[in-house]
Amino acid sequence: MWIFFTDAFLSVVDKGGDGTTLLVRARRAGEIEKVFPEANVKVGGGTDYGYRARLPRERVAEKIAEAVRGITYPNFKSEVRDRARHDAYMDVWSVMFDYQRAE
Repeated sequence: MWIFFTDAFLSVVDKGGDGTTLLVRARRAGEIEKVFPEANVKVGGGTDYGYRARLPRERVAEKIAEAVRGITYPNFKSEVRDRARHDAYMDVWSVMFDYQRAE
């Protein structure tokens, strides 16, 4: 699952664990810690995500639910303050808009 926060992009998968944990991955330093300050983040790992942390499944679910409960904005894109992140998110938005129109 890809999770787009206004200040972090995370990929969450069930990979190599025992079912009680999830692997949270990020492309940029510090993004996992923005959402999970307690995370023990590993750098590298030989895949396309440069940062990763194994976290309790319930903790991940709690933080995602907390983020949803805290939504107060009428437009997600306008809440993304970092210009480079905004532009990257707009690229994703644009690709998915084209995908919708191709239906």
